[in-house]
Amino acid sequence: MNLFQLRAFDAVSREGSFTRAAQRLCISQPAVTGHIKALEERYDLVLFRRTARAAELTPQGQALAEITGPLFGLVEQAEDLLEANRTLVSGRIEIAVDSPHIVMPLLARLRARHPGIVVGLILGNAADTREALLSERASVAVLTEAEAHPDLHLSEIAVSRICAVVPRSHPLAHRAALQTAELDGAAMVLREPTSVTRRTFDRACRNARIAPTVLMELDSREAVIEAAAAGIGIGIVSSLECGEDVRIAAIPINGPDLINRHAIACLARRKNLRLIRAVFGLATETGSEGSRR
Repeated sequence: MNLFQLRAFDAVSREGSFTRAAQRLCISQPAVTGHIKALEERYDLVLFRRTARAAELTPQGQALAEITGPLFGLVEQAEDLLEANRTLVSGRIEIAVDSPHIVMPLLARLRARHPGIVVGLILGNAADTREALLSERASVAVLTEAEAHPDLHLSEIAVSRICAVVPRSHPLAHRAALQTAELDGAAMVLREPTSVTRRTFDRACRNARIAPTVLMELDSREAVIEAAAAGIGIGIVSSLECGEDVRIAAIPINGPDLINRHAIACLARRKNLRLIRAVFGLATETGSEGSRR
């Protein structure tokens, strides 16, 4: 069955005219006539009675129109959906992140600019986030200390500093900043060794030749903050992860090796897709704000 012939038939049945059907399909009138003629000859039937003013459906034509009408109506719905996605009226995008804090301003701006776009958020550590992007489970990812990769397109959006987290009652809570050396031998609660925040802190400790006392290794920043708030030990988190928790004080630790860079990423071959370009543009706007914190 030739769908071009069926499409031409459906257009004529809707318009009641070969001329208007040709205009609807953006093809010539002889092409429409040729499609209808080929359809009628192949199945040995008459679909239209041609009159001076219109093309009227025969009973067989009417029966076929009752099928093609809903069929091509669904096609038009599909075209409307795809066009809406192209113009960012609607659609869905999966975003993978290794920290929800840095991505929330971006999501808020995306919601304000394009309220019809639905976001699926994939949370994980840095390795999980990178893998979600490379395996195409996510279209966009926000990565910390992202390494260059030939398949990825990256754009830096923020810089954060490693902070010590202590209860408000702690002797260090009033300090504006700390030096790495002040943490030598301090009782600490840290992320797991594979965490980017932990690796950055451990590298700074090695460079400063100090050795904090690690009491706990926890698998989430939330757990680190809770342990620090409970007074178990000094926690280490990113400055973008502290939030507004009134129980704690987050104190920046000075040093050039105690910062992390955050980037938005997508597969290089998909960087020109309209929705991905829109997310990158909004991330750049929110990133400039985040980097000033």
